[in-house]
Amino acid sequence: MSKIIRRTVLVVVSLVVVLVVVVAGAGVVWVRQPFPQVAGELRVNGLTGSVEIIRDRFGVPHIYADTPEDLFFAQGFVHAQDRFFQMEFWRRIGQGRLADLFGAGALSQDRFIRTLGWHRTVAQEVDQLDAELRQTLERYAAGVNAYALNHADRLGLEFRVLGLIGRRWQPEPWTPANSLTWGKAMAYNLGGNMEVELARMALMQRGGSALVDAIIPPYPADAPFIVSALTGSALTGSAPLPAWTADLTLSTDSALALLQATRRAAETIGLRKDSDIGSNNWVVSGARSVTGKPLLANDPHLGIQMPSIWYQVGLHCRTLSEQCPYDVVGVSFAGVPGVIIGHNGRIAWGVTNVGPDVQDLFIERPNPNNPDEFEFQGRFEPAQIIEERITVAGQSEPVVLRVRVTRHGPILNDVMDVLKDEPPMALRWTALQPGSILASVLRINRATGWQEFREALRFWDAPSQNFVYADVDGNIGYQMPGRIPIRAAGDGRMPAPGWTGEYEWIGEIPFDELPFAFNPPEGVIVTANNAVIDPQRYAYLLGSDWDRGFRARRIAQLLKEKPALSLEDMQRIQNDARSLFADDILPLLDGFTPDDPQAADLLRRLREWDRVSRRDSSGALIFETFWTQLAHALFDDEVGERLAGEVVGVLTETRLAVRNALADPAAPWWDDVNTPQRETREQILTRALQEAGARLRARYGDRPDQWQWGNAHTVTFPNQTLGRSGIAPIETLFNRGPYPVDGASAAVNNTGGRSESFAVLSGPSVRLVVDLADLRRSVAIHTTGQSGHSFHPHYDDMIPLWLNGAYHPLIWQREDAQQQADGVLILKP
Repeated sequence: MSKIIRRTVLVVVSLVVVLVVVVAGAGVVWVRQPFPQVAGELRVNGLTGSVEIIRDRFGVPHIYADTPEDLFFAQGFVHAQDRFFQMEFWRRIGQGRLADLFGAGALSQDRFIRTLGWHRTVAQEVDQLDAELRQTLERYAAGVNAYALNHADRLGLEFRVLGLIGRRWQPEPWTPANSLTWGKAMAYNLGGNMEVELARMALMQRGGSALVDAIIPPYPADAPFIVSALTGSALTGSAPLPAWTADLTLSTDSALALLQATRRAAETIGLRKDSDIGSNNWVVSGARSVTGKPLLANDPHLGIQMPSIWYQVGLHCRTLSEQCPYDVVGVSFAGVPGVIIGHNGRIAWGVTNVGPDVQDLFIERPNPNNPDEFEFQGRFEPAQIIEERITVAGQSEPVVLRVRVTRHGPILNDVMDVLKDEPPMALRWTALQPGSILASVLRINRATGWQEFREALRFWDAPSQNFVYADVDGNIGYQMPGRIPIRAAGDGRMPAPGWTGEYEWIGEIPFDELPFAFNPPEGVIVTANNAVIDPQRYAYLLGSDWDRGFRARRIAQLLKEKPALSLEDMQRIQNDARSLFADDILPLLDGFTPDDPQAADLLRRLREWDRVSRRDSSGALIFETFWTQLAHALFDDEVGERLAGEVVGVLTETRLAVRNALADPAAPWWDDVNTPQRETREQILTRALQEAGARLRARYGDRPDQWQWGNAHTVTFPNQTLGRSGIAPIETLFNRGPYPVDGASAAVNNTGGRSESFAVLSGPSVRLVVDLADLRRSVAIHTTGQSGHSFHPHYDDMIPLWLNGAYHPLIWQREDAQQQADGVLILKP
């Protein structure tokens, strides 16, 4: 968002006015005025009965109502109280309406989103809602509006700052569509295989399949599969589908530019598609726990932001019945009803991203006499033409965008200048079909056992997630849901020709043949974005771009250390910072001693390091610097400087690429093709150590014993708009940090970031552990705090706990909420 804000904020005015107001005595009142009422009694139009909202000492609301209608009304009300600016920003992302508030600087992002058409898909979903789900969404929206429309002048400090520089704004009524568009944004955030397709194409054009396989190596033999076996018709020994190689592809430069553009579009709308975005979850049966009942752990890894992407909540029907079946706690998205991850009185569940191949790029062949027609199997078909009108703050007339949609999806060339001279390219993506994900969420929330849970997941379409499950009866399970395409031919790893009909999607994998497991004999299920199932044992193509298994291996390793595991063990594992990647590659350096004394000293320190990425560790900083320098020394000469900046050390597969090269002294990548001589493995290793040492000394001084991982590996929680303005005094109002932090990319405590600086850009967005023997012992923590209001006591009170691997109780019982009550608010009709 930095360019957007720089263009909209009048720097001189904002600095002078904001600083004067905030520093002055009146500033305290000005800043605190958006803080919501959390105690006492309020009369609210739209309720049918009284609702009690007990906020605990962390500001988590525990809502008690007599009907689902009042329960979701109140959830909308508290979301608006605490997070309305976040909700407004998110709905504008989903609608492609950022320029309406932020001006011309946001226009390119709006054009991209309007072209994809999330709002058009959601409009179809709204039309298809059943009566129950429509009522839930309408009641939730009524609760949002009951607060937001009656507190328009005090919904957030961000609105006040924008108002000072001329961005006048009034809240619009919240609608059911506003809740559904966020699902499309998250699906885009978690569905990154289009980017890997582009990276693969650029590498193919640069150096052929050998370079592709070196930089993006196939899934390794020592990495685990989530599901080891299946029963039923999905278990086969079918041959792998043939890969397609095209004679019509993008140039390397165009593929690279498109890759950069898609990443930039995501980052500027606050949906950072960092390669470390993923997650961990696992569940152990009672046979493997000290209590005799299951334990379930989950920590989704998402982009770092302020406020947290999650909002913790408890939704409780005062009397559980068929008419009022909700009694559930966990984390939600502000703007969306229900609980996404958590537990009810019978079951618990957690999610990680599957990452199946659900995005295909099709190269279209236009009619030379009519650019709005495209060939398909020998005939030209007219594209659907959609006119989008984009309002831009400060401009009197809307910008008109002409969108062309083929049978495969929207044409991207019209909104990406880098494609203007390339053949038209359309995006086929499952999330651009009407879905039913919220129906799934609410069914999960009220499920009472495995069968109801699985039935709920039939409605889960995109983004596909690895669900782990546990219940109070002692059962554990796994289910992969989602809309996964079946292709007539090809494996979807690179763009395909759209005119032949050979590579069409011809169906979807039936839900009953998607991978699942129930009470596996091992008593353990682990998922960490690794491959779901061995493709040689499965009838369908799920994808090929999985996490390469370092986290999954480490979690499984830790779970095997004890025959019986405790709640505390689950917390310890979630915060584990040992680098299994270092365990893999440092032994491959045995027998190597560089001639350069400084390089030799660095290598000595690496060998003495305990391979744990603590913030006070010098070895962690040396290791991360060394291996990234080694990756560039190995591959930059073959890949080229521009492309290397987008793939080497950026894609998670780079770690495996480095490991493979180290294991093969004869690999061609050891030679620097830019020099006349042929370099050896030892020469390139020495060069990487020398370059790592020079980089570290330049940044942190000449005393390696004083270098610390936390000097570089810091996390700043940025507000998604004003916090990225590039204007330090304004960022200070909203951002928190930087803080040194433990963990590393590919560690279980997966705090990932850019290899050139090691600043953390993504990490565990929430850590949650559920004890099915005693739900009151369950714990959680998300990144920042419940409030979205800067300077509120609950704006940043969770940060110290998150940084240090601590938790707070995931309050379940009413008496516990009352005992820790920070405020009790009664809403009355």
